[in-house]
Amino acid sequence: MGDEIPRSEFSKEDYSEFKLRMRDECRVLMNWFKNDYFETTEGKCGFELEAWLVDQNYLPAPINEDFLDSMADPLVVPELSKFNFEINSTPHLLTGNLLSQMESELSRTWKKCNEHAEKLRANILAIGILPTIRDEMLIVKNMSSLRRYFALNQQVLKMRGGKPLELNIDGQDSLRIKHHDVMLESVATSLQIHSQINSKEAVRHYNLSQILSAPMVAVAANSPYLFCKDLWDETRIPTFEQSVSVASFLDLKGQTVGRVTFGTGYVKESLLELFLENLDGFPVLLPLVFDEDPSWLSHLRLQNGTIWRWTRPLIGLTKEGKPHLRIEHRVPSAGPSITDIIANIAFFLGLMTYFVKRETPLEHEIPFENARENFYAAAKFGMEAKIKWVDGKMGSLHSLLMETLLPAAAKGLQMANLDPKDIDTYINDIMHNRVKTRQNGANWQRAFILKNGPDFQAMTQAYAENQKHNRPVYQWKI
Repeated sequence: MGDEIPRSEFSKEDYSEFKLRMRDECRVLMNWFKNDYFETTEGKCGFELEAWLVDQNYLPAPINEDFLDSMADPLVVPELSKFNFEINSTPHLLTGNLLSQMESELSRTWKKCNEHAEKLRANILAIGILPTIRDEMLIVKNMSSLRRYFALNQQVLKMRGGKPLELNIDGQDSLRIKHHDVMLESVATSLQIHSQINSKEAVRHYNLSQILSAPMVAVAANSPYLFCKDLWDETRIPTFEQSVSVASFLDLKGQTVGRVTFGTGYVKESLLELFLENLDGFPVLLPLVFDEDPSWLSHLRLQNGTIWRWTRPLIGLTKEGKPHLRIEHRVPSAGPSITDIIANIAFFLGLMTYFVKRETPLEHEIPFENARENFYAAAKFGMEAKIKWVDGKMGSLHSLLMETLLPAAAKGLQMANLDPKDIDTYINDIMHNRVKTRQNGANWQRAFILKNGPDFQAMTQAYAENQKHNRPVYQWKI
């Protein structure tokens, strides 16, 4: 979905041909998995960070075309709405001072983005949901003017038979909204963590990413408000799931699987299972036919890009066509500060490294249904959620974080030979104190509103000032 497409209208023949091409590519992929044809290099990682453009009153600024033209940086790209853009990192090896390198790189890009935004009398902001966004701002006029976004909008509504999208979220308040386009998707901005993995350990990596979604969404929660309603700690989760609500197939329990999904179960033998599910379970959304060799997997990868699993399998290709496997962990919210973002990445990478080496795989002790229920409980209640871990008993997520997961993340980074100073900075200081004080972005926002009343513009301004000075969120004053 990252590339522009040449057209947005499709025929019945396009759908038929697209499915045929996908089947040919799946045969290629099956052969790759059978013969373990993937690159053996592992440990490369990177991220994507979605962010907002806001005006001097901290309202959304629909200027991403002028902003991106001014930036002229291939690593800074458009998003669905003209209010948003995305920063891509370069790949890094999981070793040494990876984390401080990532922070330096992101800080440089962020500074450059801010300078170009200021030329347009605007600011940039990384936050899960912008508190000043209003429903009336989410109109097609404010959609980025790329064919792929208009095609996505048309196809989603076509699959819904023209029925509007409905947003129904119950938290401390309740929200009921109908929308006649997919612009609701644009209110949810995230941090997406990429890890290149060895095919022999891909199953464990993928399943672990699902299991760890609960603690990750809790510690990184940063979107309690939407349209001035106090909803979930991470309201971004139900918002995104409902903003592209297209029915696909029924899982084993008879529940409809959406286009944005936690998934239908753990992977058993290989990531091939997910791509076969893409082929037979999910209707084709963008049937763009390419005249390319099946080994480039163009149709299979386009289809995969229109299915938003919270943990997404990815197949990358070198210029020579050699494939590799990655997972994309899509759970964390954007923000609150640059240093917090790197701490979120550190926490995830540390936990993944630690638990993938654990003698007994976590998925053998935590049933998939528990992992899924944990995820939604953590998205709703944050660090105060009650979840089921390896003993199967309901317990405190906050206690699990303090007693088990923070030490495990630090140990995992040590096992990966990361710089001890970086481990101390991002895990033993920033993440430890965030969890200890229970102050993530969501809790800071709620505390501000509790003290100052529902002045979301003032809150966004205070948030922006803290982010500008790159203070970790646990140090933010109310």
